[in-house]
Amino acid sequence: MSETQDSVSKLSELIKDVKVAMLCTVEPDGHLRSRPMMHQNSEFDGQLWFFTGVDSEKVHEVEHERHVNVAYANPDDQIYVSVSGTATISRDRRKLEELWNPMHKAWFPKGLDDPNLALLCVNVDKAEYWDAPSGRLVQLAGFVKAIATGTPYRGEGSEHQKVNL
Repeated sequence: MSETQDSVSKLSELIKDVKVAMLCTVEPDGHLRSRPMMHQNSEFDGQLWFFTGVDSEKVHEVEHERHVNVAYANPDDQIYVSVSGTATISRDRRKLEELWNPMHKAWFPKGLDDPNLALLCVNVDKAEYWDAPSGRLVQLAGFVKAIATGTPYRGEGSEHQKVNL
């Protein structure tokens, strides 16, 4: 398996159970803006998918500046992922059907025929993740050790990696 395939597999494993991600876009005046987005349950292959409204501010922001960041956090399991890439807006009917869930009707009442319905696709270029042992006793032992030895806490057994896709 190639390094890129390994990276994609690792990221897929880390984000698969995180339902809500924070999407950060750039406003026309250069300020950063983040908002929660429901992660779509599709197999991560280097692309992330989110339902959106064509008339939304995030779509206008992406049309102005395509570079975005998406952050995932699963504090219970001590998993944190930050990905950056370029965003595009898609109205591909096949992809909409593939990802559609009846619960989306809460935002798009006309379903797949809603004229405001679109997908925001993030083509991931880079990612960084932190994956630490989730056991509270493991963390507590690491904190106690850091205090006792006077050395900074480093997260015993944790993994921090930067990857390019």
